[in-house]
Amino acid sequence: MELTPSAHTDTFTRDHLPPPDAWPALLRDPPAPSYPDRLNCAVELLAESDGRREADRVALRGAGGQRWTYGELRARVDRLAHALTDDLGIRPGNRVLLRGPTSPWLAACWLAVLKAGAVAVTVLANQRPQELATICALARVRHAVCAADCLDHLEQAGVPGLRIAAYGSSAPDDLLRLAAARPAAYEAVPTAADDVALIAFTSGTTGRPKGCLHFHRDVLAVADTFSARVLRPRPDDIFAGSPPLGFTFGLGGLVIFPLRAGASALLDPWAGPAKLLRDIAEHRVSVLFTAPTAYRAMLGQLVGHDVSSLRRCVSAGENLPAALWHAWHAATGLRLINGIGATELLHIFIAAADDAIRPGTTGVPVPGFEARVVGGDGAPVPDGEPGLLAVRGPTGCRYLADERQREYVRDGWNLTGDTYVREPDGYFRFVARTDDMIISAGYNIAGPEVEEALLRHPDVVEAAVTGRPDEVRGAVVVAHVVLRPGAPPGPDAAAALREFARAELAPYKCPREFRFLPALPRTPTGKLQRYRLREGGSGTALQ
Repeated sequence: MELTPSAHTDTFTRDHLPPPDAWPALLRDPPAPSYPDRLNCAVELLAESDGRREADRVALRGAGGQRWTYGELRARVDRLAHALTDDLGIRPGNRVLLRGPTSPWLAACWLAVLKAGAVAVTVLANQRPQELATICALARVRHAVCAADCLDHLEQAGVPGLRIAAYGSSAPDDLLRLAAARPAAYEAVPTAADDVALIAFTSGTTGRPKGCLHFHRDVLAVADTFSARVLRPRPDDIFAGSPPLGFTFGLGGLVIFPLRAGASALLDPWAGPAKLLRDIAEHRVSVLFTAPTAYRAMLGQLVGHDVSSLRRCVSAGENLPAALWHAWHAATGLRLINGIGATELLHIFIAAADDAIRPGTTGVPVPGFEARVVGGDGAPVPDGEPGLLAVRGPTGCRYLADERQREYVRDGWNLTGDTYVREPDGYFRFVARTDDMIISAGYNIAGPEVEEALLRHPDVVEAAVTGRPDEVRGAVVVAHVVLRPGAPPGPDAAAALREFARAELAPYKCPREFRFLPALPRTPTGKLQRYRLREGGSGTALQ
């Protein structure tokens, strides 16, 4: 595969792309979007010639009443880009670690890194020193831009040769102070459309993290497919949500999509469902991005909160149970847009909106993407039968120098690690993460199906199902349950839930063991961490 000549003087990312025969097939013909050979996505996101981005329109909002217009955002990004190149010596292709709480300044720094032709490596504000050291070693990071109140763990990581620029402090060399002295116009580096713009690292919670390389064209492609054709934002929309910018779900939903549409975004760190509900009312948020867990938590706190400004609600990060979809719709009148995406493909590739939504399914391939369900041999399985989800489109998996590339990409298709069923009408229904399938006495049991059944019980707030090794059956189903306040855990509760499950499920799917917990372990974006439940030690086991 021939790439456009790079604008990167530091060629590390190009040098560490997967071998050409391990690349996914990339779709370029309509309905997939196409782009010119030379493209800097930051320039496109901040386009001055687009009428939806006139200088006095609000672009970003933040804590304490911050409001930046598009004109102010462009000037701040350009001043920062000057500081990065002139004061810090960052060159095209250098990897720049970005760390800080969700805020307009973090977004501006991200845009400045891209405009300067460098490669953004955005991490979570709460990642620990060893995690940061691993990421910096894998990506050979030598520059970091970090919020002043997040410096400790980054400094403790002890990354050799790392030059850290803090922002938001009173120090004379603070990045914002350096930028303020620089010109308000910056000529962007003319990057190639297939120059790497960012490296998004998977969480690495179950092993060595994987760096996913995404090009400048990829950043625009996710906006020009899912956002433009399914979400369909308007310039007067105000976006908000819980995922941090270190996750591509948050980066897309809170920065890329609103800027591409000429809309605005509220960038404020996640502080719980009650704060999010207050923000929706105060800022008249119209487009919301969060995980099913947050929607479930907000349901219990809707009384007294005005959510009438909402018109679009996107759920991703984990499976959206049909019961939760119906409960949210009954309470708000809003139809949740369910979606599945992956760090490897940057954002959502299967979803449905409005009248096309069918609760209990994820949806259909986003225009520009193709999907199918395959068996272990890579051949499509008949509709109605479970198999591995395979996807291809304008974006795809390119791991940073990682032998796991050939596991994820096979025959040009991205295998996401999800078990799905394609219904005869073309809708895709989630069954389980492939590693969440429980095989008990020869039966395949999908944990999410059991969880959905338990969630229909009025005393159950949250439920997660795992398998426990068993000498006789191979594995047995274990249910980890959070009960509503006032519902006592114990043998009586376990017996009641067991009887309820037997009325909802085939006997072989019913949990043989219950564990009651005060809360389920989750990532900062609300994704369930089943591996921690499998490790045991959570709650009291009741047979």
